Amino acid sequence: MGGSAISDDWEFTTTGARTLVLVGCTGNGKSATGNSIVGRKAFKSMSSSAGVTSTCELQRTVLEDNQILDVIDTPGLFDCSSEPEFVGNEIVKCINMAKDGIHAVLVVLSVRSRFSREEHAAVQSLREFFGSKISDYMILVFTGGDDLEDNDETLDDYLGRDCPELLKNTLKMCGNRQVLFDNKTKDPLKKAEQLKQLLFLVNVVVENNAGKPYTDDLFKELKKGATKLHNQATEANFLVGYTKQERLELKEQMQKSYEEQLKRITEVVESKLKETTHRLEEQLAKEQAARLKSELSAKNAQKKSDEEIRKLREYLERAQRETEELRGRSDRGACNIL
Repeated sequence: MGGSAISDDWEFTTTGARTLVLVGCTGNGKSATGNSIVGRKAFKSMSSSAGVTSTCELQRTVLEDNQILDVIDTPGLFDCSSEPEFVGNEIVKCINMAKDGIHAVLVVLSVRSRFSREEHAAVQSLREFFGSKISDYMILVFTGGDDLEDNDETLDDYLGRDCPELLKNTLKMCGNRQVLFDNKTKDPLKKAEQLKQLLFLVNVVVENNAGKPYTDDLFKELKKGATKLHNQATEANFLVGYTKQERLELKEQMQKSYEEQLKRITEVVESKLKETTHRLEEQLAKEQAARLKSELSAKNAQKKSDEEIRKLREYLERAQRETEELRGRSDRGACNIL
């Protein structure tokens, strides 16, 4: 978080720009989706289970209607394997890039793999950390559209075919806002159409939230600090009676003060992340215990049912044998009489 990066981020902040943040588990295609949105290979992307994006990155594009989009790609912030220290730094960096707020959170999933408990946990972590209000800004972006096309399937077909309950809940939570992306296509019409569908959903999110981007106290504090640094640095350029070296040293002191503020905020974020993780782990443990109890109850009920069926079968077999024996005796008695 050096001085030049902070200044560059500040210059990126423009009234009227819409900020989209890509989140999701490693390997789902966040960077490739970012490239499809900005219309060029701006984010480093390749097939890799380990993930390519190592830090938050912002790229800008200007649409045909002159709408400015700031797209922020993130590493697997809420992956189960991510360390709180790493995630804390990256969240602060992401918020620092989106000082004016986030207009839409693009949760990137893949149709190439089933929606897992880990992915559900990642979405839950996002909501736990930023609050339930973040759901109002979420759009689910499914990558791997080429796979569905090869099988003559639509996204609705895919979601209608054995859709996991956790995914149904996630869709419902974000107002069923969903779009399918084929990041491999070379067809300009297809590229334009999927971007159009995404931007339509972004407009829906913006309208539903009365045009106000998502912000919280962290955003406000970071923006306040960055504004103060920017204003101080500007004023330092016009100080009378200071040498160039003295002005430079003054700016370095301002920068150091700002970086200390970032460090304090990062520590707060890390602490909040640990609390969030702890709460989720407790919740998951309770859910697992309840599930195991339910499974055990079902197993015992099945066992009891099997036992009752076995006893009934034995009773019927015994009754059948007794009936056959009685019939045999009756037949022999009839023969003796004859």
